[in-house]
Amino acid sequence: MKKMAVVEWGGPLAVVEAETPVPTGAQVLLRTEVCGVCHTDVHVWDGYFDLGIKGKASFAARGMKLPFTLGHEIVATVAKAGPDAKGIEVGKSYIVYPWIGCGTCPQCIAGNELMCTQGRALGLRCDGGYADHVLIPDAKYLVPYDSIPKELACTFACSGITALSALKKVLPLAADDWLCIVGAGGLGASALQIARALTNTKILVLDVDAKKLDTARAAGADAVIDSSQPDAVAQIMKLTGGVAATVDFVGSGDTLSLDIDMARRGGHIVLVGLFGGSTTIAPLAITSKVLRIEGSYVGTLQDLKDLVELAKTGAVPPIPITIRPMSEATDALTGLKTGGKINGRQVLETNFDA
Repeated sequence: MKKMAVVEWGGPLAVVEAETPVPTGAQVLLRTEVCGVCHTDVHVWDGYFDLGIKGKASFAARGMKLPFTLGHEIVATVAKAGPDAKGIEVGKSYIVYPWIGCGTCPQCIAGNELMCTQGRALGLRCDGGYADHVLIPDAKYLVPYDSIPKELACTFACSGITALSALKKVLPLAADDWLCIVGAGGLGASALQIARALTNTKILVLDVDAKKLDTARAAGADAVIDSSQPDAVAQIMKLTGGVAATVDFVGSGDTLSLDIDMARRGGHIVLVGLFGGSTTIAPLAITSKVLRIEGSYVGTLQDLKDLVELAKTGAVPPIPITIRPMSEATDALTGLKTGGKINGRQVLETNFDA
């Protein structure tokens, strides 16, 4: 099998050949069709998460060894199943739920595998979908997607369920409330479409990229604002009177400060993005506004099933998607890392020779 692997932290990905695994027990071997490119891939490629004043969280320090294969937004066909695998068809295509836990701890048993401290997430702890084959431990992580285009379906495994899970934390909202989506990239675009399907509240989208804001407006945002403008907070407060709920898909120190400044009393802030950095916050701003701030990380297997069912009704229009061959994986990551003009989501086809 071939993998487009990280062989040097932050360096160009390289094609690595390895023995194709043979599934045993309940394992399933999949032939990758497409794999989405996520900002989390950039952090793993770099080899660390930015913890701001607390330094960096190194992947090497936690035991990750190179070469390593990125990719957790996977649609793949069942190539071979172990003797104990049940409920799937060889040759059928599925979305792969990548946030796999140990399977035995209380969180995993409760269906919250993303909370598992001994997780086996594809593309973060175990080799992922930037490869022509991927091995998973159980068929239960495969979700059929029927008539949904596979290049859209693969994004449900991360950006889709991440958006859905975060929105579930702030809904319901009243029709005259304002929901603010910070960041209009792939995650923000997904959140806007899903929010439109779930609520009739007013939606404001913030970004620093005019093209992304134009796309958000065309996709149904009630208002868009360039958050880099010096008077951005004043514009937001004039428009909304204070935001009822914010879902922050950037997650930088600057955006957290903005989230707090524009919140109304009793506002709710959900932090999703992993951009990192630090900020200085006056505790009084949180107390006096009676704010609720919480984190949100990806989503559950049930979230993925729920999102597929919602999308099958036609209530979630597709986000902009750029399809690229696997051979362009390094360029795709570089575009995300450098803030390139990427509108929506990039998806890699399993083509190593283009």
